Amino acid sequence: MINKTLLIQHADVLVTMDGHRREIRDGGLFVRNGFVDQVGSSDQLPQNADEILDLSGHIVLPGLINTHHHFYQTLTRAVPAAQNSNLFNWLKTLYPIWARMTPQDIYISTKTALAELALSGCTTASDHLYLFPNGSSLDDEIAAAQEMGMRLHASRGSMSLGESQGGLPPDSVVDSEEFILRDSQRLIERYHDPEHGSMLQIVLAPCSPFSVSGELMRQSAKLAREYHVQLHTHLAETQDEEVFCMEKFGYRPAAYMQSLDWVGDDVWFAHSVHVNSDEIDMYAREKCGVAHCPNSNMRLGSGIAPIQDYLDAGVAIGIGVDGSASNDSSHMLAEARQAMLLARLRAGLAGASLSESDLPELFTARRALELATLGGARVLGREDIGSLEVGKCADFIAINLNKLGYAGALHDPLAAVLFCQPQQVDWSFVQGEAIVRKSQLVHVNIEELVTQHKQAAQRLLKKE
Repeated sequence: MINKTLLIQHADVLVTMDGHRREIRDGGLFVRNGFVDQVGSSDQLPQNADEILDLSGHIVLPGLINTHHHFYQTLTRAVPAAQNSNLFNWLKTLYPIWARMTPQDIYISTKTALAELALSGCTTASDHLYLFPNGSSLDDEIAAAQEMGMRLHASRGSMSLGESQGGLPPDSVVDSEEFILRDSQRLIERYHDPEHGSMLQIVLAPCSPFSVSGELMRQSAKLAREYHVQLHTHLAETQDEEVFCMEKFGYRPAAYMQSLDWVGDDVWFAHSVHVNSDEIDMYAREKCGVAHCPNSNMRLGSGIAPIQDYLDAGVAIGIGVDGSASNDSSHMLAEARQAMLLARLRAGLAGASLSESDLPELFTARRALELATLGGARVLGREDIGSLEVGKCADFIAINLNKLGYAGALHDPLAAVLFCQPQQVDWSFVQGEAIVRKSQLVHVNIEELVTQHKQAAQRLLKKE
């Protein structure tokens, strides 16, 4: 084995997110072969390495973890007909456009989304690709992610319940359940890596209760558990979904998942906005995780997820930027900031009639960043990412604090990262390898990518 070392030293603050939540002044890392070998103050670390990086004037944090996204949706941002719709109407508007996508569109949109994520501090991303028109496949996304050098949880999504069968999507974008299960097995056997430090894992992810049959949900769960991979779906995002599930299945969304054996520590749900206290307790008891997507929930008017209630109950919570047609961005630091602010708004609304002494404690910047790191790792079932500790993956980011946006805010640099307007990161490393260096992406030419992406988006929309 090649013995490759990296020394990070003299960070103004190194945020570990370890068990003691240490924030080390004049901090640093010593990395060996992609894993953290030592963490501490710079004078406690080795002074020699194959690469030495002085990060004076920077704050260093664990890489952020995105727990829910739809990369392909970067191609349909701010579509006029979908700008002012709720979820169901928004989907009906966009399904016909997405049906025109090609394998190249999936590839280009993946690179675009990952470029945005990388520049905003994300080192691990989970994506949910659930429609495969014109020969597209999850392989197209995986190829792009591997070129970018980012850690990926690729969800093999699916839709099998078209309009003719009582589902929401048009029949043109659904697949047969036999093909879905066969392709899911192929992807797991070809790509899934469960080992410590894994760069790629496969997730099985039927899209939602209104786009797949109960039988596909059951069979997907059975297949996932045979191969020990995780399960993911949208759930309880809107009140429309609640009505749909009650009318079609006779259950609220969470109870419907229970009836299908879709609960457990191998399951996480996107959104879960419309839940009651009994359902939150069930999530905690069954160890289901939740991907909180605040920008998307606000953009579509879906509601405010009860994040503090989930945390109080012990539910694993991560942050997701969601699709770039319902956000319409892929900025992880901005999403963490929004999670903090929205939790504060919900607490304020709930406490409007309370006396000042009874008001709930406000959601902190540190808590939001914890969701974006350790919380995301817990949701994705990972013990090797989310914090900077010996033996964990060397996934970390650095932000130059000497920027206009932080002027006057450096009494608490960590809080400033979220309280101030979120910036792009200056450095990002995945498994000890730089993917952002001095604010520039290492593996992609942004100008060329934007040109290719613009051409693909225009082609999709010109038939609208």
